[in-house]
Amino acid sequence: MAPPAKEDPKPSNFLRTIIERDLAAGVHQGRPWGGSPGDAAHHAAGAVDPARIRTRFPPEPNGYLHVGHAKSICLNFGFAQDYGGVCHLRFDDTNPEKEEQEYVDAIIEMVHWLGFDWTAHGHSHLYFASNYFDFMYRAAEALIGAGLAYVDEQSAEQMRSSRGDFNTPGTPSPFRGRTPAENLARFREMRDGLHADGAMVLRAKIDMASPNINLRDPALYRIKRATHHNTGDRWCIYPMYTYAHPIEDALERVTHSFCTLEFEDQRPFYDWLLENLTTLGLLSQPLPRQYEFGRLNLTSVMTSKRKLKSMVDEGIVQGWDDPRMPTLAGMRRRGYTPESIRKMAADTGASKTNIWVDYSVLDIALREDQEAKAARAMAVLDPLPLKLLNWAEVFGAAAHREPCQAPAHPQHPELGQRRFELGPDLWIERDDFAEVPAKGFFRLFPGNKVRLKYGVVIECQGCEKDAGGAVTAVLATVLPDTRSGTPGADSVKVKGTITWVAAHDALAAEVRLFERLFATDQPEEGGRDFRDNLNPHSRRVMQAWLEPSLATVAPDVRLQFERHGYFVADRVDHRPGRPVFNRITSLRDSRPR
Repeated sequence: MAPPAKEDPKPSNFLRTIIERDLAAGVHQGRPWGGSPGDAAHHAAGAVDPARIRTRFPPEPNGYLHVGHAKSICLNFGFAQDYGGVCHLRFDDTNPEKEEQEYVDAIIEMVHWLGFDWTAHGHSHLYFASNYFDFMYRAAEALIGAGLAYVDEQSAEQMRSSRGDFNTPGTPSPFRGRTPAENLARFREMRDGLHADGAMVLRAKIDMASPNINLRDPALYRIKRATHHNTGDRWCIYPMYTYAHPIEDALERVTHSFCTLEFEDQRPFYDWLLENLTTLGLLSQPLPRQYEFGRLNLTSVMTSKRKLKSMVDEGIVQGWDDPRMPTLAGMRRRGYTPESIRKMAADTGASKTNIWVDYSVLDIALREDQEAKAARAMAVLDPLPLKLLNWAEVFGAAAHREPCQAPAHPQHPELGQRRFELGPDLWIERDDFAEVPAKGFFRLFPGNKVRLKYGVVIECQGCEKDAGGAVTAVLATVLPDTRSGTPGADSVKVKGTITWVAAHDALAAEVRLFERLFATDQPEEGGRDFRDNLNPHSRRVMQAWLEPSLATVAPDVRLQFERHGYFVADRVDHRPGRPVFNRITSLRDSRPR
């Protein structure tokens, strides 16, 4: 595995404590590894596992990864990195109706983008649950033969009704008493396509009176005629996720199976299944152990794959990689860095309860990451012309262009200077001028002096207006001998400094400003349809002017537009002659609280 470079030490948490406890006790020390996933005999023939621990990130390929998945990715790959282990990327592809190769490819791309890899000891540990279907079927027959599973021909509604609830024990199926031979025959009929979809299921025979409803004879296999992205039409029966997942962990010799809290009630079945398959000789000790941690939830974010897909299908957003989406593809296009996402995951730790974190923690992580990295540039997003009336008088000719320079990064002089020119006609931000200034306003208003950043001091003389009274241009004069970096620069004291770009060499660009996709912190609060809570101002497009140094910026390059925040050249639409920049985040959180 080639993980990202080590970052700041991560605080301890209960999952680290579990790993360190098991390593100290030698729980998995000396276990064999067959070189690839396999059953007990396969691993028994292998050498001692070179990995001290094995974890896995097991997404279902039924959508794009979102920010919630980042937590699991960073935990599982991070623990493997920290403790001399290996993390597998495994696709839990047991539901062919919802899974597509597009999602497989997108997941691989995003895990790589986050900075993680699954190659270790000369082998790729990229796996698919569907490659284990033969073993899963063999295991099901073994359970049937041992009297631990049976074929149930009740309808779905009958099974739901007979399952009981938290106050009422379940009622055994009338098919529960069949002999193993009868159940095996029926199961093979299911496999051979002799029965309709939904006509019967294979169920574990555990305890219909168990207080844990998940142990009331859970389903193991169902009939489903659907083409699978990996196995095609070979199978018309497919294993249930709760049956497949523990088997996948065991075949891959996973030591620590970390999952979110909603799977806590499934752990008894996880253990029941693996222990029985070990007794039957199909698997071997030591078995994987499941541990649950709290899900990370961000305010203003909805992470249901089904609902995210609805937004894509209904055109609410412009695809899975829309910069407003909480998908990793959308966050990458928005401009968030892998480092900022990994930092957020590390800073929020791992706990035994679900936690809510304000979305601003991600923006804080981005700012911390980019403050020392992002080159600076000036940009005017809401342009208003500024005319310097005495330009020719001060500089001797109307055609004169005054050279200016600024550091590419104020903290990194080794990156050199960026160079641009000052001329008589400029673009400034519209809100840098006020005819009647509010108290504390130190920018342009009649009679006030400001410094053009990296340029000269000017004095506002008024403005021009159209027939409707709207300001169309600001008028000002240059104070001679006040250019930045010259002996006279400090001869005139001003309270305000404004950014600008010169009209003669400004770069026209499309700038996209993004806000939270939803208007409130909880998009579905009170049972509302998330569509009713959309923020109508989540995407604004502006025709802006940028300093000319940005003409050759490549897609995905991040910059700080001075005063405005961090921006990225859009990875899809940005190209020579048509620059497009997305705002990642502002320089500070200015949302009302």
